[in-house]
Amino acid sequence: MNKKILVCDDEPSIRQLLQYNLLKNNYSVTVAESAEEVLEILENETFDLIILDIMLPGMDGLELCRILQKKLALPIIFLSARDSEIDKVVGLEIGADDYLSKPFSIRELLARVKAVLRRIETKSDFVQQNSTRIVIGEIIIDTKARKVYKQSKEIILTSLEFELLLYFAKNKGRALHRHEIMDNVWGTDFVGDTRIIDVHVSHLRDKLSLSRNSNGYIETVRSIGYRLR
Repeated sequence: MNKKILVCDDEPSIRQLLQYNLLKNNYSVTVAESAEEVLEILENETFDLIILDIMLPGMDGLELCRILQKKLALPIIFLSARDSEIDKVVGLEIGADDYLSKPFSIRELLARVKAVLRRIETKSDFVQQNSTRIVIGEIIIDTKARKVYKQSKEIILTSLEFELLLYFAKNKGRALHRHEIMDNVWGTDFVGDTRIIDVHVSHLRDKLSLSRNSNGYIETVRSIGYRLR
């Protein structure tokens, strides 16, 4: 089945360009011109990926991303005419999987789309081959439903936070180098600063609210990276 992609951009020329090239590469494509329209579409349809412009009329892409990450573990690639480091970091911090500045190369966009979808498929393959429940101390990871619970209460994670926690769980007890984490969670095609890992680990610690002595706590391994105890 073709992967379903939702494209949201308020520029008709960009929507048409993306729709044409994604269809040409055998993706199923739905387009929207506002955040509000995206929310309406998602009431009735599911997608594998959203390509989302930040600068939208009304609600902007960053706010939409915050809303979506509370409801769905849905991969998001941001598009933006703003090319500042701060914008990129903010976009990735709130749960986007990748960030592409305008103007962009269609070839590069397609490569980013392929990389994000391949990463999600890899995680799905792991789920099919392993138990759908991973228990670490007070934490239960439901890999099939992509949900996390602590003492029977669901902990809402973004798509990247979930995959980061799952990767730690698969390698519990191992000291994982930042570059190893980056390659396996963000993907080898991702070009970015490994400091973004520190941001997401910090978010995970806050959301899981585990003490340093708890099973499931993510330890910092000096000069290397992290380890899930």
